[in-house]
Amino acid sequence: MKQMPAGAFKARCLSVMKQVQATGEPVVVTKRGVPVVKVVPAEAQNNDIFGFMVGRAKIVGDIESPIPVEWEVTKR
Repeated sequence: MKQMPAGAFKARCLSVMKQVQATGEPVVVTKRGVPVVKVVPAEAQNNDIFGFMVGRAKIVGDIESPIPVEWEVTKR
């Protein structure tokens, strides 16, 4: 993991962010030798509407057959 002083980070902020995004290697910014922040790449967000619930629900039993309940509307 790379370290750099806050002054150097301030001068090259955009290029450091671009490098972190490209390589995935985090950079620790220090102030007087003490770590202050860590710059890490952001996780990619999948904004696709299809498949976003994959693995979050479980189908149990038969979902196609009608349930054995008589509704009041059908009794008329």
